[in-house]
Amino acid sequence: MLRESRITGFADEISDSLKEQVGLLKQLGMEYLELRSVEGKNVADFTIEEIKEVKKYLDSEGIKVSAIGSPIGKISIKAPFKEHLESFKRVVETAHLFETSNIRMFSFYIQKEERPEDYKNAVIDRLGELKSYGKNHKAVLLHENEKGIYGDTAERCKELFLALYDENFKGVFDFANFVQCNEDTLKAYRLLKPYISYIHIKDAVLETGEVRPAGMGDGNIRDILTDLDTGGYSGFLSLEPHLADFTMLKQLEESALSHSMTNRELAFHTAHEALMKILNS
Repeated sequence: MLRESRITGFADEISDSLKEQVGLLKQLGMEYLELRSVEGKNVADFTIEEIKEVKKYLDSEGIKVSAIGSPIGKISIKAPFKEHLESFKRVVETAHLFETSNIRMFSFYIQKEERPEDYKNAVIDRLGELKSYGKNHKAVLLHENEKGIYGDTAERCKELFLALYDENFKGVFDFANFVQCNEDTLKAYRLLKPYISYIHIKDAVLETGEVRPAGMGDGNIRDILTDLDTGGYSGFLSLEPHLADFTMLKQLEESALSHSMTNRELAFHTAHEALMKILNS
């Protein structure tokens, strides 16, 4: 099935410590991470010295960065934009220093009592500014569907891609986030397939929104990964466990495996194991 060498993940869910993050990645045979934070500090706030220090350590351990897991676009559409644009420029520089062009980002929060369609043009204008800068600096913006932002439904994601999609603006497909927005992931996938360039692996239950390992929720992960494989997908599969409240994880905490792992390490290990079960079946 899909190539195992392209598996990556949000390693800050393993531990705040970069050394512990890398330790488990290597134990699982992973060669990549999606860099979001180290020691509790977001990658968007790294100094040049911190970037160089982290990069040097990752190089020494043979770990590469698949994408910068930035918070760009994760602000209110009504929030001032100039300072956010400057933050994005620093993130682009950070991405280059980590030798990746991929930057995960979002399409701005809309207040619950307001209509997202009223902000379509404002969202596209702001994303267009980000894309324009990214294009001029060889960065690829990867838009993630996230609950509460403009692009939280498949239909609105498609609106963004119809306006902005090209080699510098592409899509992240996150199964659990769509489930939590009461979206049918199969319908969402069929609608967005031409624009998908990156996959976040986490599942969720439609009834409760509880996040679960791949294949244990209503995300149709197996069917969609099978179709991606048939279509020759060669991008990344990024583990984002979010399993702190997963009921079965509490049971696993009593197992022999947990004696050598923290709860966070166990959660990441469980998420990896679930994905590998799908890939190897």
